[in-house]
Amino acid sequence: MTRRSSVESRDSKSIARERAPTNHLMHDIRFHAAIAELPATAWDTLRADANPFVSHAFLHALEQSGCIRPDWGWQAHHLGLYEDGRLLAAAPLYLKGNSHGEFVFDWSWASAWERAGGAYYPKLLNGVPYSPVPGPRLLAGSSEHTPALQRALVEAMRDETARLGLSSVHANFLQPAELAAFGDDWLARSDVQFHWHNRGYRHFPDFLAALSHKKRKNILRERDQVAASGLTIEWRGGDTLDRAEWRRLHALYESTFDLKGNHAALTAAFFSRLGELGGLAQVALAREDETIVAMALFVQGGNVLYGRYWGASVDVPGLHFELCYYRGIEHAIAQRLDRFEPGAQGEHKLARGFLPARTHSRHYLANPDFRAAVAAALASEAEAVDAYATELHSHSPFAER
Repeated sequence: MTRRSSVESRDSKSIARERAPTNHLMHDIRFHAAIAELPATAWDTLRADANPFVSHAFLHALEQSGCIRPDWGWQAHHLGLYEDGRLLAAAPLYLKGNSHGEFVFDWSWASAWERAGGAYYPKLLNGVPYSPVPGPRLLAGSSEHTPALQRALVEAMRDETARLGLSSVHANFLQPAELAAFGDDWLARSDVQFHWHNRGYRHFPDFLAALSHKKRKNILRERDQVAASGLTIEWRGGDTLDRAEWRRLHALYESTFDLKGNHAALTAAFFSRLGELGGLAQVALAREDETIVAMALFVQGGNVLYGRYWGASVDVPGLHFELCYYRGIEHAIAQRLDRFEPGAQGEHKLARGFLPARTHSRHYLANPDFRAAVAAALASEAEAVDAYATELHSHSPFAER
């Protein structure tokens, strides 16, 4: 059944609007309150690449395990573009009651709009919950019709924003090829992450040899600290972990958030579901005797490794870097992966072989005066981010050849 996801005091009726696509046949746009309402095979086929975070299985696991909840600010409102009942294009879309779990920060915009008497929430978000990972957001296959279908998805999101009387719609962590689908009335925003690229390294020492002497020496010192700790380090595929091990990993993840006074949004049930998705989840573990005392959780897909979460019950110098970065690099080299993205932010990654990479988002604010004010602020922000990226590129950890 196709239906709208409910929004407080807003229309929640089913919708199917006709629209004329590039081939001049009629198609309709529908909004879905659960990813399960969309056909899994068709959804995955529309991805531009095998990015695991927009896979039907990953999004379904989030919804089915209690991670997507209105009281946590998330309500699925997925967009599908259909022709004769066949899914032509789609977008992961959510009604957001706050800005938690997005990693493109608009809290100041919300505060300014509410001080002016407006209601910033709910808003629409085209993105992946709790995942600051660049990837496909406008799923429209790879054909001559893709650009037009992507523009139709963007137009549908804007129309839905107007129909529901929302303040805004946001598309976060877009791929560069998707940016052209957004018109000039969408505000552009960029940031910097740090990604590791496989230059055909044969093994970890080969990677170290490419670094400057100082960076190489620091990494070896950090790894020696962990080796001297007596902990046993191992790499495991998520599908090889039993339920007790997954429960322990979740407890470590949860404790990290508790220490910082933050909310751990991913449930124990979601962790267990990851173990059922084949080789999607990968884990670096540290054991003291038989007890798991630290872990780093990764997601793998599309020949890319993604670092996601870390947790520890012991304080060992260098252990965070060992599990979250160096073991990930070793795995990427051994599996001949193209890239390793260890997560958002962190200049300390630069010294460990991760180079700056730009991320992109687009934002449509319905009120033109508010849009103009934010655009002025973003112009200054863009200059600062450009200068920051330029400065980072001047401090490469690699040796000059």
